[in-house]
Amino acid sequence: MIKDALNEFAAAEALNTGVPATYLVGDVIDLDPTDSGNIPNIGAGEEMWLVIHVTTTATSGGAATGEFKLVSDSTADLATSPTTHLTSGALAVATLVAGYYILKARLPSGAYEKYLGVTQTTATAAFTAGAINAFLTHDVSDWVSVADGLASGA
Repeated sequence: MIKDALNEFAAAEALNTGVPATYLVGDVIDLDPTDSGNIPNIGAGEEMWLVIHVTTTATSGGAATGEFKLVSDSTADLATSPTTHLTSGALAVATLVAGYYILKARLPSGAYEKYLGVTQTTATAAFTAGAINAFLTHDVSDWVSVADGLASGA
C-alpha cells in the first residue's frame, strides 16, 4: 500500500481510554481548504480506500467493544452533525490484535461535508491500551513479503 501523509488520520494513534463514548481518532482532513464551497465527491471517479489497521493490541479491564467510523462534518471536531460513510460495526477487544485490519473499504460515492475523519465509539467498558493506523489510499493490497525458504548458498 502506498500512504500519503496528507491522507493520514492516525499513525500508531493510541485508542481513547476514556469512559464509553464516541471520540475523534487522530487528525481530520479538510476537503475544502480554500473554503470555496466546492467539496469534491471523493467516492466518485478514481478509487479511494479507507484502511484502519491495529498496530498495538487493544486491552480492557472489562469487555470493551470498539466501533470505528469514517465520518464527515461541517466542523473539525466532527461533533456537530456527522455523516457516517463507513463503519466497522462493534468489535470485541479480543478481536483488536496487532496486525488486524479493522476496515479496508472503498469510499462510497455521495455527499461529503468539509471535514473528514475517523471516530472510535467505545461501549461496555473502557480500553486500557491499543493503537491504530488510519488512512486513505488509492492502492489497497494484501501482498506481504516473506522469506523464500531457500537455504543460504543454495
